[in-house]
Amino acid sequence: MNFKKNVLVLAGIIMIAASVFSQTQVIDIWNGKVPGSIPNPNYKQIVDSAYWIKIRFVTKPTIQVYPAPADKNTGTAVVVCPGGGYYGISFINEGTEVAKWLNQLGITAVVLHYRLPDDAIMKNKSIAPLQDGQEAMRIVRRNAKKWGIDPHKIGIMGFSAGGHIASTISTHFDEKVDELKDSTSARPDFSLLIYPVVSMDSAITHRGSRESLLGKNPTPEMVNHFSNALQVTAKTPPAFMIHSMDDGTVPVENSIEYALAMKKCKIPCELHIYERGGHGYGLGKWKVGTESTWTEACEKWLQVKGFISRK
Repeated sequence: MNFKKNVLVLAGIIMIAASVFSQTQVIDIWNGKVPGSIPNPNYKQIVDSAYWIKIRFVTKPTIQVYPAPADKNTGTAVVVCPGGGYYGISFINEGTEVAKWLNQLGITAVVLHYRLPDDAIMKNKSIAPLQDGQEAMRIVRRNAKKWGIDPHKIGIMGFSAGGHIASTISTHFDEKVDELKDSTSARPDFSLLIYPVVSMDSAITHRGSRESLLGKNPTPEMVNHFSNALQVTAKTPPAFMIHSMDDGTVPVENSIEYALAMKKCKIPCELHIYERGGHGYGLGKWKVGTESTWTEACEKWLQVKGFISRK
């Protein structure tokens, strides 16, 4: 697909999204001053549909804010991190479609289009997604009152490599990776991890995500630092997690290790392991097995935890 067609595809998708989410606003999270960036005029954002429709070569990270309907608003917000192996951003099935579902639950959805690690445009590619995720959380919390959000009911959600971002924010939320504007906390109040990459251990990681984030030969210290089950502490927020036993892309051990680390630290965690499902099924609407019901289990968990209203 050439550049002109990519632009037309993106424009069409934006028009469709705008018709569904009439109040959506797009915010440049760094206001043009991206930390640690390297100017590169040849590096341009595109939409690629080689395997699934995704955004690539992101230089200006943004959040798309989808407000909860006024008559359903629960005061809860979720920052959504689509997956894509740190190679692309699967922004439809793990982004806009997820935002629509969250809105139906009375949740304000904030979809993050984060920078994809690349030495061509950043001084330290391993921390770029963490920087973007932290700042996205802070922006939502800073604007909580204006957006009708309870500042103590802001969660983070991630799919696949986006799940690595979400679990990284959950365990590295107070790590200083850029100059802070104020003391606003980046800590999520809860996390929703959907077939997530959690570990950078070569035995169980998603190799593409690991190489994109850490390079071909990361040090043991880097591997441990971004293996988020090893970074769980008493301050890590509660988590709802799903994974499929037959996931051939991101092994189920990623979620199991995180859940066991949460158990060790006595942090509430609910993990659903499905027999089948594979990987990358988003909301599971086109699936027919038990994995297709994960959104119902998630909704129940959010109700029990008090983040949304019971029906």
